[in-house]
Amino acid sequence: MRSLLNFLERYNNVIIFLILEGIAIFFLATGNNYHNSRFVNGIRGLTHGFDERISNTRNYLNLREINTTLAAENINLKNSLDKIGRSDNSLFFSVRDTIYNQQYIHTSAEAIDNSTNRQKNFFTLNKGRLQGINVDMAVTSGDGVAGVIVGCSENYSVAMSLLNLDFKLSARLKSNGYFGSLSWDGRDYRNVILNDIPQDAIVSLGDTIETTGYSAIFPEGVIVGTVTDFEKIGGDFYKITVAIKTDFKKLHFVDIIGNLKKTEVLQLEKTFQ
Repeated sequence: MRSLLNFLERYNNVIIFLILEGIAIFFLATGNNYHNSRFVNGIRGLTHGFDERISNTRNYLNLREINTTLAAENINLKNSLDKIGRSDNSLFFSVRDTIYNQQYIHTSAEAIDNSTNRQKNFFTLNKGRLQGINVDMAVTSGDGVAGVIVGCSENYSVAMSLLNLDFKLSARLKSNGYFGSLSWDGRDYRNVILNDIPQDAIVSLGDTIETTGYSAIFPEGVIVGTVTDFEKIGGDFYKITVAIKTDFKKLHFVDIIGNLKKTEVLQLEKTFQ
């Protein structure tokens, strides 16, 4: 009780000022329609701003759940389209329809580790053999080439990144179909190099580079990136610089693609090697 009396004695002027200020604001807000409306609108503005900040914070915290849901829906859509496109009773198909030449299954995963500053980069995913992941499955991110699965445990897998000196990919110019060998030169994480394109091929800045589907790992038509530079080198070929579509600095959700007919294709090819 003594402490309360000491507090009131010490701050009595401030307390009286606040009480009188509150009474003045009350009479000002209620005694005049103009001031009353301004006061109410001001309170509403503060409340709306506070509610909006709370809503934005809640939406931000839910982004991870939303991204996971969208990734799962995207995978289900791809698998559904693949099932719709196949027909067991059909015997002849258009040569442009690669769905009938190779059948693919899709599943989503998250990158839990990744590197971009080494000569041989890898990234780790949160799915493994128990979730159906196997070696030599393709990995894409946002429909762009990301890497290839090279190792699996029960619940995790490791993929060789496109940003790896040992990574090789058959890729082509979408505009004219000329294909060559694509690899990373270990310099810039944003660019790769496409070689073995003959100089009589028409190459333009901005041309799209995509996979050929020749490896039995990546489906045909997966985007690698766009041409940003090209030059003639020794012999009769171009050296083409390609700005890759996948941003490895932001690699998170990925799509793992399995070729159901890969074993059959590889066994057939071995008989002629």
